[in-house]
Amino acid sequence: MTIPFEFFIDGPPVSQQTRRRSRLREWKQELHRTASRSWDADQPVEGPVAVTITYFFDGVSGDIDNIPKPILDALKGMVYADDRQVFDLVCRKRDLTDLQVREPSQDLYEYIANTKQFLHISVVNLLNFEVAL
Repeated sequence: MTIPFEFFIDGPPVSQQTRRRSRLREWKQELHRTASRSWDADQPVEGPVAVTITYFFDGVSGDIDNIPKPILDALKGMVYADDRQVFDLVCRKRDLTDLQVREPSQDLYEYIANTKQFLHISVVNLLNFEVAL
């Protein structure tokens, strides 16, 4: 699979701020392994990309600002050469108990129906550098 690229991983995510550094290393390795099962290109993409991370949780969730860094690091060298290529980053969290999704893909629908917590991560080529305020 090339760009657009998406994958799912069971949650909860591990925060970049965790005191258990070994757990953070394990989380990045698991992210890399999971992404590599879906990534079928020989080389990372070139040029700017946009990354969207959605954390679907059930009940209590952590701070959203600590979620992206381990994910971006895990994809570096495989999906994109360097995380400096990430020009747009959207990170959001959604409570599964009060969720409304319009036109979900079949994969997303199945994950929502069968998993308590997970992350959906997508990477696309950034073709437009507009800023809408």
